[in-house]
Amino acid sequence: MDRSTIAGVVLAAGAGSRMGGPKAELVVAGTRLVDRAAAALHAAGCVPVLAVVRCGVEVPGATVLVNRRPEDGLRSSLAIAIEAASGSDAVAVCLVDQPGIGATAVRAVAAAWRPGRIAVADFAGTRGHPVVMAPALWRTALELAAPDDGARRLLQSRPDLVDAVAVPGDPRDLDTPADLLAGRYAADEADWH
Repeated sequence: MDRSTIAGVVLAAGAGSRMGGPKAELVVAGTRLVDRAAAALHAAGCVPVLAVVRCGVEVPGATVLVNRRPEDGLRSSLAIAIEAASGSDAVAVCLVDQPGIGATAVRAVAAAWRPGRIAVADFAGTRGHPVVMAPALWRTALELAAPDDGARRLLQSRPDLVDAVAVPGDPRDLDTPADLLAGRYAADEADWH
């Protein structure tokens, strides 16, 4: 990354209704999902690293932000994170349930970000997280977002601002117990430490 300050955010306060419970503390390949995501953000050079979680969840090495109303949806967690990161030049947002996205992807998208632009990970034609943009653009995204949305509507309405960045990794969400049993999320620890 250049001299820009890019905060890293992991959104981890969801209920995990399809999983049968919150995903932040699920252990995959020996590591909690929230710890894996925070480690990837750290390894990518994001400062600070912020974790938006439910009450009672601790995340070593990250500033914990508690969403006291997680039932209000992803947008509510994103709003908490953007407020906390408002002094940063940009904010890189990741989701806790995508363990196939590591530091290499975060680092590449953060390095590609430019002021006034939105950098988005592109996994062989599939766009996803991380998404990196300035706090002001994140606030615009929040104004457009439905309760369970983040940047989607802004990205759709302003494709002229979007820079897709080719990155390695697997952007699939870990949503159900069947996903865990399928074992499709083998850990590549070298990419997040």
